[in-house]
Amino acid sequence: MENQRRLRVLHVGKFYPPHIGGMETHLRTLCAQLKDAVDLQVIVANDGTHTVQSVLDGIRVTRLGTALYLYSTPVCPRMVRAIRGARADVVHVHLPNPWAVAAYLMSGHGGALVASWHSDVVRQKRLGRAYEVISRLFLRRCNAIIASSPNYVESSPVLSRNPAHCTVVPYGIAVSDFACRDAAPIHNIRQRFGPRIVLSAGRLVYYKGLEYLIRAMNAVDAKLLIVGDGPMRPRLEAEAAANPLLRGRVKFLGRIEDVVPYYHACDVFVLPSVARSEAFGIVQLEAMACGKPVVNTRLRSGVPFVSLHGVTGLTVAPGDPAQMAAALNRLLDDPELRHALGNAALHRVRTEFTVGAMVQRTLDVYRRVTGGSGGLERGERIARGAGVASAAT
Repeated sequence: MENQRRLRVLHVGKFYPPHIGGMETHLRTLCAQLKDAVDLQVIVANDGTHTVQSVLDGIRVTRLGTALYLYSTPVCPRMVRAIRGARADVVHVHLPNPWAVAAYLMSGHGGALVASWHSDVVRQKRLGRAYEVISRLFLRRCNAIIASSPNYVESSPVLSRNPAHCTVVPYGIAVSDFACRDAAPIHNIRQRFGPRIVLSAGRLVYYKGLEYLIRAMNAVDAKLLIVGDGPMRPRLEAEAAANPLLRGRVKFLGRIEDVVPYYHACDVFVLPSVARSEAFGIVQLEAMACGKPVVNTRLRSGVPFVSLHGVTGLTVAPGDPAQMAAALNRLLDDPELRHALGNAALHRVRTEFTVGAMVQRTLDVYRRVTGGSGGLERGERIARGAGVASAAT
């Protein structure tokens, strides 16, 4: 079996790291493990008009030149030919990505098609209506649709029409990456900002709901550290600065290369998102892997599926500063509850959200859509090994 031709798999994404984004992070994490199990290629858009090919961590990545942007979507004319030329057994497309959907349909690819449905088109309604036509054709062609949570399948107006066609493969992280290896940076953060620290991390965009978290801090005796950058930062900084009660208690730290010490230094992690654009919230997994309880919001998405109310944290109504303040105060004032929920959070990540589990489930999808093992036996052994390593961390 070792000499059997490995399955050729082509991943089609929007962008690829170092481009920042949740979908991009997931694509890199997944491909880093899949490359040892299948013959893997990745094609995405480049920020510029030229095409660049490279090998990153053993992964062949082609960044296709972008001719223009339509509704923030990169249009890459060479994508049609790139999909056709890959001659892949499986094409795995990460959505939403309207141009990739159109390019695939024009490519004439005759192999298996898998789609990862990261999010519905939530805000761009005009794009949503135009996209629906080609999306319907594309989804009919799909052999499998991967969703990150059962909640999203149930709440998506597209996926809920045909849940039997969907397979849930939750996102996973390398739990070992979030272990505490050096106590000094953690101690320094607590010395600088403690003793009560609330942390939030992510891109500063509209659906993160950070303005409601900032307002909640009026009634919370703690420091709020916000890690990340984005278009909402000036507005959020202005709101915090205009409130005398918050001066010196809300810190915007910008982009930080290593967030792990901040996860370990904080008492509570918060994901205050207000829209279904927040489909999952991988940052929750990262905080949970550091043994921290999470305050999240009751969105009709995968967010409350990741951290469970009363089990690994507390869940509140989106856009409600009073509820958020009450949840934060409850956790900050009760060390035993914080410790219990944090331990449960770590256990949940280790058992449900490892990279190994994510890769194994993805390989299971590939086997099903190609009608057999097709050179996946070695890949399954790799995935099982990764799962054991992550779970044992």
